[in-house]
Amino acid sequence: MKRKKFIRKATPYFFISPWIIGFLVFTIGPLILSLIMSFFDWPLTTEPVFRGFGNYIEMFTKDAQFWKSLRISLKYAAIFVPLNMGIALFLAMLITQPVRGVKVFRTIFYIPAVISGVAVSIIWGWILNGDYGALNYLLSLIGIEGPRWLVDPAWALFAVILASAFGVGTMMLIFYTNIKSIPITVYEAASLDGASPARQFFSITLPIITPTILFNLITSIIGSFQQVTLVMLLTGGGPLKSTYFYGLYTYNNAFKHHKLGYASANAWVMFIIILILTALVFKSSSTWVFYEAEAKKENKKRRGGKK
Repeated sequence: MKRKKFIRKATPYFFISPWIIGFLVFTIGPLILSLIMSFFDWPLTTEPVFRGFGNYIEMFTKDAQFWKSLRISLKYAAIFVPLNMGIALFLAMLITQPVRGVKVFRTIFYIPAVISGVAVSIIWGWILNGDYGALNYLLSLIGIEGPRWLVDPAWALFAVILASAFGVGTMMLIFYTNIKSIPITVYEAASLDGASPARQFFSITLPIITPTILFNLITSIIGSFQQVTLVMLLTGGGPLKSTYFYGLYTYNNAFKHHKLGYASANAWVMFIIILILTALVFKSSSTWVFYEAEAKKENKKRRGGKK
């Protein structure tokens, strides 16, 4: 009897055991190892030497590139995150409209999200080319001489931001799913009261989707600090290291300069920065995120109090 009870309880864990093993081996294991490595001088070919907090001290006091790369990544995140979310929300609102062929546009808008980073880099390399790029050609049609996007330090970062905003399909679908879940009767009632489409968006749609905005905001912040592939293939960190992102800086320390211990310390600093930013977003969410279930509970309490 006890054996059967044990088997019944253990069966679910048996089915999810591949995921648990994979999580322990490929996520938790490397995470713990990288923390250990961050306290060592760990070259690729020779024996590691314990340094204690030496890697962290060197990073904050002697490595000027650390601060430059961090500043570039913060600037990128400050522009990319609101731009990315704004475009995704705008497209999500477009594909919720009851117009003919909307399913085709939904597919077109989502396709860039499933294209590999290498393919996206090649496409945007052609578009942003200063000599024969499509973007500069379109600008020339209206009498504007386009800049040399990828080789001008003043424009390279904005070129990477523009290319990064191309893959908003997944975020768009998340917004779309939440918007479509809002009962149509709410909008019909607002229309009868004389609310304009803009008023309905700011008074109904936006408050209801704030939990989704919170989720997309956090994932965008994390993604912006981990950007490596696109910038590596588009600019390689140039020109003059104007796009030398923190993720690329960490990657080069590990696999170009073979300083695995130092790169691990870089990665943990990135983790702490993302953790702090995420905590600040969560802390502020109590003032602007609306949860419908909590609102219903609050209304029930108020009604109970009145009785």
